[in-house]
Parts: sequence; structure tokens; C-alpha cells
Amino acid sequence: MEKTWRWFGKNDKITLAMLKEIGVEGIVTALHDVPLGEVWTREKIRDLREYIESYGMRWSVVESLPVVETIKYGGPDRDHQIEVYKESLRNLSAEGIHTICYNFMPVLDWARTDLTHPNPNGTTNLYFSYSEFAYFDIYILGREGAREEWATFQVPGCTCERDILAEVDELRKKMTPEDEHKLVENIIIKTQGFVSGNIREDDEHPIELFRQLLANYKNITKDQLRENMKYFLNAIMPTCEECGMYMCVHPDDPPFAILGLPRIVTCDDDIEWFLNAVDNPHNGLTFCAGSLSAGAHNNVVEMAKKYANRTWFVHLRSCHIFENGDFTEASHLGGRADIIELARIFEKANPKLPMRVDHGMTMLGDENRGYNAGYSFLGRMFALGQVQGILATVDRELGIEYKQPGFYE
Repeated sequence: MEKTWRWFGKNDKITLAMLKEIGVEGIVTALHDVPLGEVWTREKIRDLREYIESYGMRWSVVESLPVVETIKYGGPDRDHQIEVYKESLRNLSAEGIHTICYNFMPVLDWARTDLTHPNPNGTTNLYFSYSEFAYFDIYILGREGAREEWATFQVPGCTCERDILAEVDELRKKMTPEDEHKLVENIIIKTQGFVSGNIREDDEHPIELFRQLLANYKNITKDQLRENMKYFLNAIMPTCEECGMYMCVHPDDPPFAILGLPRIVTCDDDIEWFLNAVDNPHNGLTFCAGSLSAGAHNNVVEMAKKYANRTWFVHLRSCHIFENGDFTEASHLGGRADIIELARIFEKANPKLPMRVDHGMTMLGDENRGYNAGYSFLGRMFALGQVQGILATVDRELGIEYKQPGFYE
């Protein structure tokens, strides 16, 4: 697979020169300076593409050309925003970029409660605690009906008896304003603002804005959200066919409904539904092993076998689910995803697929360098080294010629 890296543009603290040194071949990025809902112009695309190519790499995948909320909930300007999206697709194609990773998650892109959860070896990882997330939902967000929902919530993957409301009420006894502020930052600011999200780090009233965004989905069911996704995909498929664009949706992260919002890319049934609903090879999947492995209901290896022929981009990372159902992002050689077997599956199916290791540990001073949450340098470099070794070994097993990362070859 092509070794790629998510890079956040010319202002990223991790430079392209650094990435060239560690063997990155393709860049996964976006026009992060273009406001949501505006056309990506060919001039801006070309400027960034040429900048990437000047360092000997290529712009492999767009992650992400955002699908704005009005398309997701079916707002009055949905058709206009779809036309904007199609124009951006045409401009990307004209500059030789043909793979688009996007998501159809309402409001939140991805959710964690702790961005620096300690590991036994002294590193840190992203972590999701159900009780802390429920506390945010009930006592900070104050979502109507939240307490009643959490009272009957069954934690997926939990192998012990757990009373979420009791845990939440215990948390309330010791939560400080600083703790609450950190939870807000972790859930809706630091994980969202740097990915062309709905909420920026400089927003003065993030909770109120978040409530307004949630209100757009008040009457949107899972079936309606599915139909809205189908409408969007049917509308853009002619453009994708004309321009050779491949859309690959990212699974919901985490892969279950949260905050009363429907989620529609969480499991085998969901993936099968949207691939069949718009049965076109230009409608495909980003196989994010990390997101899928955060759900105890997902057999990640079997899903990879089933959907390898409709996968156009791969995220190789893994999650570990604890006895109580909470999960953390695991070592790239551990967790539920079995990355070694996934490498075998995707190398057999299509050894030219772009792949990134996605998130990584925070280690050896990463925490002091101001990197975006989940996107450390040394932690991801360590993961890339692990995965590069996996790929070299798997390719030798399969008789595939492996491109050695040498200096002069």
C-alpha cells in the first residue's frame, strides 16, 4: 500500500521535509483555509498540489472535502450545496486528485473524552469514557431526555455490571469547573476545530453553538439520514463518473449513536446498505480499522474481507476495549483490529491502495509541540515504522515486490 500521512497544510508544525525523511509517499490533506460550503478553486488546489510535489510526494487523498450539515439533515439549501460540492470535485479532478475521504456524521466528526490518557509505558493515547461522555451530555450540554436515555443505555462490549447514571452522579460530586471546561474542549473543540469542523477553537460560546447544531436534527431518524446520504450520493455520482472521482465514506467514530443523533456507518449492515443503495464503484469505503474496532459488535477482519473490493482508502490503527466497555486507541500491533491480517487482506485485493496509520501515541515530547489531538509526530512515525515492517513481511509472503525505502533505489 502507498504510505500516506495526514498533513494539515502549510501551517502544520509537521513539515513536508520531515515527512519526506521518514518515507512518506503520499499526502492526505485538504484546503483547511476554505470556509465550509465554499467552492475549492482550481487555483488553490493547484498551489497546494505543487507545493506537495516540490517535496517529492503527491497529494494522494483529500481528507476531507466536508459534507456540510444542510446536506446531511436535508436543509433548504441542500441542492445548492451539492452543486458547490460537485464544482469542487471537478476542480480536484482537473488537478489530478481523485480520491475523497468524507463522513456523514451529524454535528460531531469524532468523539473522545480524554486526549492524553496515560498508557503503562508512559505514552498517552486518545480514550473514550462512557461515564464522562454521559456527564457531558446530561450536566454540561443539558440535552433534553439525556438522563432518561442513559438510564437504559447498555454499554457495548461491557462484560461487567455497570450503572452509568450512578457513575455520572459520582463524577458530579468531584467535578470542578476546570474539569468541565477540559471535557468541553476534548469533546467538541480540540477534536473538531482543526478538521474544518463546525466549532473552532476561538468560538466564544461553543456549548450554545453545539446546541443549535443539534437542533437541526431534532426530527431526523436513522432512516431519514440514510435517505439523505443516498440523495447526496445519487446527485454526485454522474460527476464522479465523468471526472473519475472515488468517494470513500469514513465510518462513524465511535461506531454507535451518540447525543440522540442517528449514525449510519457503524457496522456491517450499515456498510452493506449504503453500498447497495448507490451501487456504483465510485461509491466506496474508507476502511478505518480504528473506528470499526471501537465497536464490540464489529468483526473487523471479516468486514475487511467482505468490503476490500469497494475500499479506496485504508486507515490502519486499532482500539482496545476494556472490561467496562470504555475504549482506548491501542498499539498498532495490538488491540482488536489485527492489523497484520488486515495488511494481508488489502495487499491481496489492491496493493496500490493509499494507507495511513491514522492516529498515534503521544510520546517522547510530542505533548509539548502543539500537535493536533491524535496527530503526533513521533507517535505516528513509530506506528508507520511498525506498519512498514508489516507490509514488507506480508508482501514477501504474497510474492509482491516491495518497494524498499532506500536512498538510491
